[in-house]
Amino acid sequence: MFKTNSYFNDKVISIAFENQNGPATVGVMAPGEYEFSTSKQEHMKVVSGSMMVKLPGKESFEKYSSDEVFIVEANCKFQVKIAEATAYLCLYK
Repeated sequence: MFKTNSYFNDKVISIAFENQNGPATVGVMAPGEYEFSTSKQEHMKVVSGSMMVKLPGKESFEKYSSDEVFIVEANCKFQVKIAEATAYLCLYK
């Protein structure tokens, strides 16, 4: 039913699940800098905290705070900078 994923020496932990909208993960990120790869389009919503995000093709990082959403296309890489413990919800399309 649920699958736990751990990345970057346990600094990013997520729980994968399925709901009526399809596959999703909910997780937390400790302070740090991370690069992620996508295989599907991802709709990332910041639940608490904030993250600086550098999306593919962008020159600079943009800040996303609680309740804000950003979209990352499939088969891309994106970078995040986390200053405080941050929770997120990711929906895969």
